[in-house]
Parts: sequence; structure tokens; C-alpha cells
Amino acid sequence: MFGLGFPELAVIVVVAIFIFGPKKIPELGSALGKTLRGFKEELKNNDDETNKEDDQEQV
Repeated sequence: MFGLGFPELAVIVVVAIFIFGPKKIPELGSALGKTLRGFKEELKNNDDETNKEDDQEQV
């Protein structure tokens, strides 16, 4: 995942737990998931609009 191995991910998780605390981690994960989902949807919508514009130019 992103060129990171297990040792790097383990260090990131441990640092995140120290910084945010174990109770805050699920909330952060949920917020990150929602953000990534929204970003992915916007990219898809943008791609769909670009394809429609390309189709209209070819006609």
C-alpha cells in the first residue's frame, strides 16, 4: 500500500495512537474514509463530465 511495508505501517499506527489516543482513532478512520469516498466520487463525476464534453465535440 503506497510503497509502505508492514514495519512502516506499524510505526505510523503506534505514533497515531500516541498522538490521538486509542479512543479517537476510530473517529479519525471514519472521517478519512468519508473524505476519500467523497474525493473518489468527485473524480468519477469529473471524468463523466469530461467524457460527455468529448462526445459532444466529436459530433
